[in-house]
Amino acid sequence: MKKLVILGAGTAGTMMLNKLYKKLPKNEWEIIIVDKDPNHYYQPGFLFVPFGIYSKEEIVKPKAKFFPKGIQAIWDEVEKVGPEEQRVYLKSHPPIDYDLLLIATGCAPDPEETPGLQGKYWQKDIFSFYDYEGACLLADRLAEWEGGELVINIADMPIKCPPAPLEFAFLAEAFFTEKGLRDKVNITFVTPMSGAFTKPVASRMLEGLLSERNIKVEPDFYLERVDNEKKSIVSYDDREIPFDLLVAIPVNKGASLVGDSELGDDDLHYAETDKETLQSKKYPNIFVLGDATDLPASKAGAVAHFEGEILTENIMDYLAGRPLSARFDGHSNCFIETGYGKASVIDFNYDVQPLPGKFPIPGIGPLSLLGVTRINHWGKLAFKWAYWNMLLRGRSFPISTHMSMAGKKSEKELEEV
Repeated sequence: MKKLVILGAGTAGTMMLNKLYKKLPKNEWEIIIVDKDPNHYYQPGFLFVPFGIYSKEEIVKPKAKFFPKGIQAIWDEVEKVGPEEQRVYLKSHPPIDYDLLLIATGCAPDPEETPGLQGKYWQKDIFSFYDYEGACLLADRLAEWEGGELVINIADMPIKCPPAPLEFAFLAEAFFTEKGLRDKVNITFVTPMSGAFTKPVASRMLEGLLSERNIKVEPDFYLERVDNEKKSIVSYDDREIPFDLLVAIPVNKGASLVGDSELGDDDLHYAETDKETLQSKKYPNIFVLGDATDLPASKAGAVAHFEGEILTENIMDYLAGRPLSARFDGHSNCFIETGYGKASVIDFNYDVQPLPGKFPIPGIGPLSLLGVTRINHWGKLAFKWAYWNMLLRGRSFPISTHMSMAGKKSEKELEEV
């Protein structure tokens, strides 16, 4: 029997487990998935927990609930991969040999990268909602907080779900307004980017909305440390921003096994991946997807879904000895919560930035790209059902894998307006 080993049972790994289980002959392939945590977290829900929109219970389910019957799950930590001997080394189990390896180990915030971040105010007046525990603790703090300087800081890029810090700022503004505390809260969005977002058209729209909500933007701020005595964040060029409550988005890093196994960089631990085929740049029988890659694409669930469609085709080509035929174009789309029961939507890829239009049906919608509507917000809430029941189970979505310009205004048209 040949062995397919999948490292990581998060969004990308579970989705590919289900897709490949349907494709590979059961009498020829043994499928093994490895992960150290048996709990699956609906990560988009981390944003909503601090504001009481989702309860902490509804965003956690057992990972095994989404595994097909007949596969082997090993709950353990991967120490490294030996690509030459085609072997995975585990912390508490014997090594596993593989014929085909799929790396879907994701990325996670690493607060230890920033001096002072985990100082005396950590989990008291400094929180990160990018993990389950942090989101739950922040919910408790927001419920009792009575105002002051609220600072939302992105330490560095890339991060998973790039719009999430902006969404937090919008939701916080609405949250404190509805509590009657808005005049007691100053909100500052601090980012290493030159604007509110990475893409110009979307950035202009979002900056306008931030201005309307009286949310200050502090751009080009590269976080060097947290000063716990002054209770401020300090940039490499010695700018200081004081805070009473700091919502931190720490440096995001891939799994250390990637760097330790020389499959990617040994700093941020993202795997070196062909941005079109999703094959490892170093070993042809290793494929990578999701947040574990070094692709110049968003680290988000929608991207993992589109990558999964491409990767399934390419893995079947590889096993049949054919040239890899499918190409990933960097397609990404995501909702951006703007508070007050409304949201925006963006759709883009490697070459085309988010543009206005209607989505997913050109000219009809019902979602409005770069618009702020109630229907967009309902779409974001509905995605939770689709995530648990479709995406994780490897089922198809009625959205094209490749980005389409149909129904969108072009950049040239925008310049002429």
